Amino acid sequence: MKRWFKYIKPYLLFFILGPLCMIIEVVGEVVMPRLMASVIDSANAGTLTQASSLLTMAEMIGVAVLMMAGGIGGAWFAAKASVNFAADLRSDIYGRIQAFSFTNIDKFSTGSLVTRLTNDVTQMQTMINMMMRMLLRAPGMMIGALIMAFSISPRLSIVFCVAVPVMIVSVSFIIKTGFPRFAKVQEAVDGLNSTVQENVTNVRVVKSFVREDYETKKFRTASGNLKKSAISAMNVMIFMEPVMTVIMNATLIAVIIFGGRIVLANDGGLTVGELSSFLTYVSQILFSLMMVTFMLMFSSRALASARRIAEVLDEKSEISDAEAQEKDKKVTDGTIEFKHVSFRYFKNSEDLVLDDVSLTIPDGATVGIIGSTGSGKTTLVSMVPRLYDVDAGEVLVGGVNVKDYSLVNLRDGIGMVLQMNTLFSGTIAENLRWGDENASDEEMVKYADFAQADKFIKTFSDGYNTELEQGGKNVSGGQKQRLCIARALLKKPKILILDDSTSAVDTATEAMIRKAFREELQGSTKIIIAQRIGSVMDADMIVVMNEGKITGVGTHAELLESNLEYREIYESQTGKE
Repeated sequence: MKRWFKYIKPYLLFFILGPLCMIIEVVGEVVMPRLMASVIDSANAGTLTQASSLLTMAEMIGVAVLMMAGGIGGAWFAAKASVNFAADLRSDIYGRIQAFSFTNIDKFSTGSLVTRLTNDVTQMQTMINMMMRMLLRAPGMMIGALIMAFSISPRLSIVFCVAVPVMIVSVSFIIKTGFPRFAKVQEAVDGLNSTVQENVTNVRVVKSFVREDYETKKFRTASGNLKKSAISAMNVMIFMEPVMTVIMNATLIAVIIFGGRIVLANDGGLTVGELSSFLTYVSQILFSLMMVTFMLMFSSRALASARRIAEVLDEKSEISDAEAQEKDKKVTDGTIEFKHVSFRYFKNSEDLVLDDVSLTIPDGATVGIIGSTGSGKTTLVSMVPRLYDVDAGEVLVGGVNVKDYSLVNLRDGIGMVLQMNTLFSGTIAENLRWGDENASDEEMVKYADFAQADKFIKTFSDGYNTELEQGGKNVSGGQKQRLCIARALLKKPKILILDDSTSAVDTATEAMIRKAFREELQGSTKIIIAQRIGSVMDADMIVVMNEGKITGVGTHAELLESNLEYREIYESQTGKE
């Protein structure tokens, strides 16, 4: 409860006033049957006058107005409290996810995080809204109705000694059965969201491989699992309603039979009006128990959602700068040192992705990294901006361990273009200004020109104001890569890392991009990961990697002489021996 009170405290007034308003409505509901009983008894006795009937009518109207005010107020405060609670909680979850390292994100699927951020939060919002309206209303109505019923006829009230325990046992059984089923529903929602997200994101790949039927079948399987889980959970709810109805109707019949006998005995034990109000109180008591049951059933699903949300909030980021020694230091020196670095993605695995790697990259140098797929190239450069942290050894930037920088200052000094070139919905200009939100139009054009993007941008009718679809689906792969490079350049980084980010552009365009790097980014350290040897052969230093180890370091000429692996790559790509 302490965890959630953080989100309740700012809106505590709403959380207090909402239930209080519902109590006003409850008082009215309890008083109204007694007023009606007095009218019935007066009419039955022949003592009802116009003045007394008008007075009772006025009292009933006054009570109804108070009930309406209480009901509206309770609903309004409950809505305000639950919506604000959900908004703050959603914001914290999103912020928590943003703080995750790649290792943390790997523990949750994208679909699962989306579900927790949306559907699970909505379940908690619904629960809070319902609890604020029912938590005091249902018990209050039940207690008030019980008191009034006992005050009318203690003898007839014995019926509750049978009905209430039966209903409580039924409710307990239903809740115990339903709780695990609702947890499975949320897991099935995860699976469906993951399937949809993956399919929509990669729709072009699906169509190019004519896999629509396969993806449709996969979607139907996920949707079927959700349907099966939802039906299983709803069956509990479906079973609950007739059970409650049978108990309510049986109790009402018992009251009518036994109460009718008391009325017919005409010994003053019970009047017609009192029997009428007693029946109303019976309905209120049993209806209150039913409301509590529904509330507990919905709460069981919300509690399953709360546990899933807590998993995200409790997930400790693998990477933080809490113990950084030089948080105010910025990256002003592009020298990079890897000292006996080892790393594995799965910590219980014996296989190292990086195995005792040591390497020094001078400030301002252009370094190419080449090697077979899976050799650890991307993993190595990911250690520099701390997308992952080393398992052993250390990485230094400008002579300072990367763990001693604040994450903001470290990553501000590093521009990185990943293998997956991602653009966001919005204009080209908005995407480029991710590099520098305060960049002028002139700066934006300048760096787009360095990345060889300015020419094709100007061919669009709206130029830099051209709207991009999510993921940049309305531009080609080569255009997307150049826009991502321009975005990184606009950051004016001290260290620029390009992870196979020119694979979709032609060699002539790539040569112009490399020329711009040499001439315009002389003060920046540039690391270029490439599959094509032509992309790195003019670098100041080339690093050859294989199976997580560095097998060669040198210039193009030096490696051709001394490194068999490099020479084989060169000969296979150029056809020269």
